Amino acid sequence: MREPSDDWAILVPRDGAGVQLAITQVSSDAASHQRHHLDLYAADQAAEVARLLALDASRVAWRYPAQADCVVLADPDGNRFCVVRKEPSPSS
Repeated sequence: MREPSDDWAILVPRDGAGVQLAITQVSSDAASHQRHHLDLYAADQAAEVARLLALDASRVAWRYPAQADCVVLADPDGNRFCVVRKEPSPSS
């Protein structure tokens, strides 16, 4: 797992089970840019993307780099977020 920095961190449930959430501080202008970005981590990325699409999320046209571990979606208000493939823990 990536260590937190001054402007970025992953929140992990204390018991290790459940959703992980990444948050980052942004410096963009609120009038012209999205002010927050969420990364949702999922062990079954495809199932989570399907679940979110059924809840009215939409796919965002995105140029993914090779070996991308995320899918970019938008909520019904157009706020973008990523569903990141969660790697199994070393103890799994």
